[in-house]
Amino acid sequence: MDNAKHKALTILIKAGKQLVLPLISIVLVFIVSSVILLFSGHSPISAYGAMISGAFGDMGKIADTLGTATPLILTGLAVAIAMKGGAVNIGCEGQLYVGAMAATITGIFVKGLPAVLHIPLCLLAAMVAGGLWASFAGWLKVRLQTNEVIVTIMLNYIAIYLTDYIVTYWIKAEGMVVKTPNVLDSALLMKLYPHSRLTIGFIIAVVITVLLYWMLKKTVFGFELQAMGYNRAAAETGGVNLNKCFMAAMLLSGALAGLAGAVEVLGVHKYFIKGFSPGYGYDGLSIAVLGQNTPIGVAVSAVLFGALRSGATMMDRATNIPGDFVVILQALIILFVATPGIVMELRRQGRILFMRGKDGKQA
Repeated sequence: MDNAKHKALTILIKAGKQLVLPLISIVLVFIVSSVILLFSGHSPISAYGAMISGAFGDMGKIADTLGTATPLILTGLAVAIAMKGGAVNIGCEGQLYVGAMAATITGIFVKGLPAVLHIPLCLLAAMVAGGLWASFAGWLKVRLQTNEVIVTIMLNYIAIYLTDYIVTYWIKAEGMVVKTPNVLDSALLMKLYPHSRLTIGFIIAVVITVLLYWMLKKTVFGFELQAMGYNRAAAETGGVNLNKCFMAAMLLSGALAGLAGAVEVLGVHKYFIKGFSPGYGYDGLSIAVLGQNTPIGVAVSAVLFGALRSGATMMDRATNIPGDFVVILQALIILFVATPGIVMELRRQGRILFMRGKDGKQA
């Protein structure tokens, strides 16, 4: 019993240490942003009061906040898993789009299936599409040693314009709006709260968060993935197949981003519409950084970003502060989270250079 208590206490202390930097960063963000609001002639109390009310004012608003956080959890996890393996997947936005299109096509043209089969099939199609799209960048990295950052960025534009072409010229619904016909009812995700964005997609995101936490802690692949991210040379010496592990990381990362597109289309819009994503894939980068690339941290960070997005609407409506102020908050959060890491890295590099110089003098 004592050992169990000690182990639980150790886990809590470790988790608390991981939360210190994000919490301090958030406090600093609100202090700095309050100063910005005051210099702009706005009341920080009114602004944040409206934002909190818009995000958590009642059950409907809480449901919208969690619904908004759902794709952000998945794209944040997509980035975090890639980074755990030492890869930088900037292409989640494109993978989200191809996943959404694959889910939409499956939801429209595959007929005669009950919901219990049709929904998983749509989600699987999205994950396969997103995974393959990311795997192409991984394959180029493995075979040609290309930079996955550049490739995934370029693939974003290809994915967005490709899906725009498909919805505009191949499967456009009648009318002036550039969108597809509605997916079949058997492909729609069930609402968890009426007249809100919250669907079973949120439960799916939570389950995946737990599974990824378990995978990283308890499986051989999770160990190999993290070993490759920490030190590629040491991982290879320990018997890790770097190319295979890298490809698996990119495949999994793209699959999660594609799933984010699917839950948004099948649960919120009910069709694919041109430009449906307000930048969920790019926000995944910020969320992964804030969550320190841990599944639980990513989930919490995604809910925070979801609250900022939901609260921005009420703040814009109740005050004369533009909703784009939320972008400033997000940027400040990343700045305050990333800066200590940059400083520590510079100090580490400086210490290494100093030791090399010292060794050189001794030689």
